[in-house]
Amino acid sequence: MSELPAPPRHMTPEEFRRHGHAVIDWLADYMARVETLPVLSRVEPGAVRAALPPAPPEHGESFADCLADVERIVVPGLTHWQHPRFLAYFPANASGPSILGELLSAGLGVQGMLWATSPACTELETHVMDWLADMLGLPAQFRSSSTGGGVIQDTASSSALVAMLAARERATGGAANAEGARQPLVAYTSTEAHSSILKGVRIAGIGERNLRLVPTTSDRAMDAEALGRMIEADRAAGLLPFFVSATIGTTSTGAIDPVPAIAALGRRHGLWVHVDAAHAGPAALVPELRWTHDGLDTVDSYCFNPHKWMLTNFDCDCFWVADRAALIGALSVLPEYLRNRATESGAVIDYRDWQVQLGRRFRALKLWLVIRHYGVEGLRAHVRHHVALTRWLTAAIDADPDFERVGAAPLTLVCFRLRGDDDRNQALLDAVNEGGETYITHTRVDGRLVLRIAVGATSTEHRHVEQAWEVIRTRARALGAA
Repeated sequence: MSELPAPPRHMTPEEFRRHGHAVIDWLADYMARVETLPVLSRVEPGAVRAALPPAPPEHGESFADCLADVERIVVPGLTHWQHPRFLAYFPANASGPSILGELLSAGLGVQGMLWATSPACTELETHVMDWLADMLGLPAQFRSSSTGGGVIQDTASSSALVAMLAARERATGGAANAEGARQPLVAYTSTEAHSSILKGVRIAGIGERNLRLVPTTSDRAMDAEALGRMIEADRAAGLLPFFVSATIGTTSTGAIDPVPAIAALGRRHGLWVHVDAAHAGPAALVPELRWTHDGLDTVDSYCFNPHKWMLTNFDCDCFWVADRAALIGALSVLPEYLRNRATESGAVIDYRDWQVQLGRRFRALKLWLVIRHYGVEGLRAHVRHHVALTRWLTAAIDADPDFERVGAAPLTLVCFRLRGDDDRNQALLDAVNEGGETYITHTRVDGRLVLRIAVGATSTEHRHVEQAWEVIRTRARALGAA
């Protein structure tokens, strides 16, 4: 027998222990010093690649050298999402227990596509999703003990897509998968909705031309009366309305769609009603903010992202359906090599049937640790803290004659403008971000450029919001009078 080639040299458990301690120490130091770094990366395009060797190493290098290059090459090329003055887009707030949960998930390396491939992966996820349903005050049908249940997706975009696929199959009695829909299907969302709905209709085969963008009212929430008229017009034209997506906290301005009215139209016309609360969902942890979830008792699906505002690192999207049979019927494929006794017993959940991809990570572990570490009251304190900071900021903006606020700010997103034209606001945006002390972004409202501040980083305190506002005011003064 010929001699077998030698296996590669793996990191030993003792080496892993030593290097693991070094990584944890490095991350702890990073958390402590991130506030001193420029929020927005200062590197020019191509700088990171120019610092890397053109070819991979032929022989392995020391882990210490790799970690040193993280500091030397990677850190300067980062925009620091965990910086307390990161006020752009929406937050992606991580936390210690979440990071450690991610480490445990990576170390265990389980594949959770079936109950049988790791029962703990599935059952912990089901239990945590039921916990969260209770914590948010979601309707009873979203719990696993009822007709529906919850699953962890990667992002709200995936949740929108699988909801759309389930809606498509329900509307056509499965014909869309089997032979194609006999009538053209039509989906609806508002002009302010996230771009994932447009991408979803493309992927699901509905087609961009069959997505209706519903106009909004003066508060930039979906106009339910306009939605009703559009549905009636499409039905009269021989089309099949099948899906509508409402938003609790739009990406652009934080508007909240009238979910009760939209859900009523969905029931009347047989549409699947999906609700996207990607950022704003954790508000419902707080009893006095639970009004944001009015109307969920009659919708078909709902999602929010703990990786935005609930101290759980990316990626983690929580998605619930009122009728899991519709979702599973649209997505289940069972080849011979996945057949097993537990699946065929019907007594278990196989989450591969609740998502597009087959494989799945053990995301529930980090969510479980976050909930256990903070407790429900700790998570409520996190939400209340950021809402209070936002209210201070809105009062400061309203009190400054050089600025005007654009729209309401009921949660943690504030839209505002420097009085003057778009060029003046663009100059202010550029000046704020080029300074490195803080990072904000923009949107357009009624054709005008509007600045956005989204409060929500894990370590953001009052002084950080106050500092950011002072930077904005100082840069505005430097621009001169309007």
